[in-house]
This record gives sequence, structure tokens and C-alpha cells, in this order.
Amino acid sequence: MREFSYERATSPEQAIASAARVPGARFIAGGTNLLDLMKLEIETPRHLIDVNGLGLDKTEATPDGGLRVGAMVRNTDLAADARVRRDYGLLSRALLAGASGQLRNKATTAGNLLQRTRCAYFYDTNQACNKRLPGSGCSAIGGVNRQHAIVGASDACIATHPSDMAVAMRALDASVETMRPNGARRTIPIADFFNLPGSTPNVETVLAPGELITSVRLPPPVGGKHVYHKVRDRASYAFALISVAAIVQSDGSGRVALGGVAHKPWRIDAADHLLPRGAAAATAVLLADAKPTEHNTFKVTLVQRTLDAVLSEARS
Repeated sequence: MREFSYERATSPEQAIASAARVPGARFIAGGTNLLDLMKLEIETPRHLIDVNGLGLDKTEATPDGGLRVGAMVRNTDLAADARVRRDYGLLSRALLAGASGQLRNKATTAGNLLQRTRCAYFYDTNQACNKRLPGSGCSAIGGVNRQHAIVGASDACIATHPSDMAVAMRALDASVETMRPNGARRTIPIADFFNLPGSTPNVETVLAPGELITSVRLPPPVGGKHVYHKVRDRASYAFALISVAAIVQSDGSGRVALGGVAHKPWRIDAADHLLPRGAAAATAVLLADAKPTEHNTFKVTLVQRTLDAVLSEARS
């Protein structure tokens, strides 16, 4: 790990001012991903700004009947919140499917969204990775890529986003609220928050340098049956081969988002409208532009079968 300086911010304004003052500064909360990457010298921030003391650790009702989840709310607390369990069961289920109890106790809402890919080539600094070192190439393309993206990828990167929570947030149409380096606040629909890799897979979100996530806003609950299925190689503490997050109404209509298939949580509005026609019809739209590799062609079938199981559970 390289040398770095450290400070504890006491307000969002102080945090973003510090980030603007020190080039290469990073915010840190639970540190469950950042510290690992620093040990491997994949992330090499010169300055860490501890944001745990900013008072962003509450989940509060909004005037429109939704919830505002503070950026520092721990994953364990969010999953256990009675309002989340009652009205946003999809989110609670997705959170409990992620990581381990110990990590959920430390991991935060903002940190979960910002965690970086678990691609083995990204973590191996002896391998070419455009996400880690832009312009170096992508060893995953042509390598062992069973875990990798089948849709939305590019010639520069086929990594997937690892978050379970983000997939549920996408199905729920959440928004990310931030404070920009100039002090202005903005609200970003989660549909627009993550970037596809294109030619710059290292630019993973639309956040500007030094922009601080302050909260995630959940719209008023829509009701229906909330189901989250995560398919993985072992029963716990593993990232998704694929995951399916769905909200299904009594008439069969609803919403569906996928994890483990793309660089970001994957949702196609047109597929939502096809849910009453079944998993095959919805999957055909969700994966219309799929370009699987020889190692992960099975994911196309796995998505359809998992979505079929989700719809069967929702209608039971």
C-alpha cells in the first residue's frame, strides 16, 4: 500500500472542499472494497477523506411517500428497516443476498453502488485491463470469462458490475442524490448513473471528480410481489453469475432488472411490458443484443430459466 494522508470530515461541504484541494483524494466510509484495492495498489489515492461523520446515516420518509436513504446507512440496517421490508422487499432481499453479515455491517449504501468489478483480470496487476490501466487492453476478452458480461459490453471491457443492491434499486427506479464540487446538488436517476464501458471502461459512473453521494431516494412503493433470485456458484458469499430482480403485479405486469450480465444493472423498459407473456418473451428483449463468449453462452438460458422461476414464485 502506498503512503496516503487521512482526515475526518465533519460536513459534506468540508468533504468536497478537501477533495477539491487534494488531487487524487478519495472518500472512504466502510472501506470494504477500497482498502482491498489499495493493498493491491490498484487504487492509489494520495488522500482519504473519512465521511462517516457527516450525519448521512439515516433513512427518512419523503413528502411524496417514498424514502430517502442516507449514503452512510449500513447495508445491514437498510435490509432490516421495517419500512424497507414492508414496502421495498426487493431491496431487502437483494441486500441480504450480498457479501457476508460482517461485510454488510460495514458496507454503506453509497459504497455499495460504487464498488468496482470483481473481474479477476482487473485484480491481477500482471494482466492487461483497460479499467485498471486505460489503453492496456482486456485480458478477459479471449481469456477465462465465464463470469463476464453478455450484453452492453465493448471491445475494451466485458466486466460486470458486482452489486446486488444496485439491481434492486434499478427495478425500483431509485435516484442518487449528490453534492457537486461547487456545492450544487443534483439528482441522478439510477438508470443514468452507471456508464457502459464503451472505450472508457475506467469511467464507471457519471459522478464528477470530488462529487459526493449524499443519499439514495426511493420513490413511493408500487406494491406487487417483490422477488430477487441470485444464481451463484456457492450458496453464500459469492457474486452473481446472474440475478433477477422483479416486481410483479396481480395482472402479470411489472418490472424486471438483471445483474451479472452487464457493466451495470440491466433493464429494458420494453421487456417490462412483456412480462405477462412470460419469461421467454421478456428475455428475448432483455438480451436482444447479447454477445456471449464461448465460456458464458449458458447465461442466456440461465436468465430465461431464472426469470421463469421468479415469475412462477410471484404468481403463486
